[in-house]
Amino acid sequence: MSAPTDVTRARRVLGRPLTIGGLTVPNRIVMAPMTRQFSPGGVPGENVAAYYARRAAAEVGLIITEGTFVEHPSAGMSHDIPRFWGADALAGWAGVVEAVHGAGGRIIPQLWHVGVTRDQGTGPVESAPPVGPSGLDLTGSPKGEALGSTDIDDIVRAFAEGAAAAQRLGFDGVELHGAHGYLIDQFLWSGTNRREDAYGASRVRFAAEIVAAVRAAVTPDFPVFLRLSQWKSGQYDAKLAENPGELERVIGPLAEAGVDVFHASTRRYWLPEFEGSDLNLAGWIKKVGGKHVVTVGSVGLDREFVGPAGRSSTTALRDIEDLLDRAEGDEFDLVAVGRALIADPEWAHKALNGRLSQTHPYQVEHARTLH
Repeated sequence: MSAPTDVTRARRVLGRPLTIGGLTVPNRIVMAPMTRQFSPGGVPGENVAAYYARRAAAEVGLIITEGTFVEHPSAGMSHDIPRFWGADALAGWAGVVEAVHGAGGRIIPQLWHVGVTRDQGTGPVESAPPVGPSGLDLTGSPKGEALGSTDIDDIVRAFAEGAAAAQRLGFDGVELHGAHGYLIDQFLWSGTNRREDAYGASRVRFAAEIVAAVRAAVTPDFPVFLRLSQWKSGQYDAKLAENPGELERVIGPLAEAGVDVFHASTRRYWLPEFEGSDLNLAGWIKKVGGKHVVTVGSVGLDREFVGPAGRSSTTALRDIEDLLDRAEGDEFDLVAVGRALIADPEWAHKALNGRLSQTHPYQVEHARTLH
């Protein structure tokens, strides 16, 4: 028998369905959440619905929306990034769900609180102060206000209410943004969490409380995703965990609280996370947590999204043979694709059919004219 062709292999490895609770995705390709500012007043319109539906129609198995702000005054920093509260915004999201489902896709929203990365005077609630665990920015300098217990309870409740709204609107699950130095991550990371109360003694407590509240607000078969990262914006060498043991101490309580899928954000998926093993961050989280995982990081491209040299304006195409090797070995369960899907809405279809040579490399102009 002859060896399978590359076309056959890509379809065989990435074309497998996966069931997580009540969600079955037809293949392993996920659209990564990518911040956009195409929702004036925080309301996603028909253009947003068409943007996601176009990718769903081209065989993206699961779409994770751009980050969308939970209902807390300090959650957001732009009037043009969508929010997940208010009748107008939720009606807009209902239209997005309808469009994606109509195209045969699956979709989950990413719920977001930016925490102390927010600047005073930015929308959607301009008068709100930046807030974080300790009143420190990502460099360790004073900024904003430290959250009190009442504020923490309000934020936990906002995430839970957002998740409940997602299920009411017909979304297929929900993701919590706990990566990249935003609020949940600010509690997880020692660089920004210097608290001397229970949320400092256990830096995972805040995230676990949010997960538990979200889990209680939705049905047991409604999947809960959590995005995590080691790196932070501008802090690319930051670590939540220096070794697998430390990683397990972060992941274990979150899995117990109710996370179904961990979304491990790295800038280059092919790099090993810890010495002595080729496993990337997603692979290690799967090993220590026993849950499904999503890998992400310059899939299909030759340069990371961000780094010490800043945002790359152009990339070349990279083959996915290493990705297929890792996926075939079940190092991870799902593969999130970002810029490649901005540059080419049909990237998933082309990847599954051995036509990557026909895809378009990312250029920064694509992000300015998203379609």
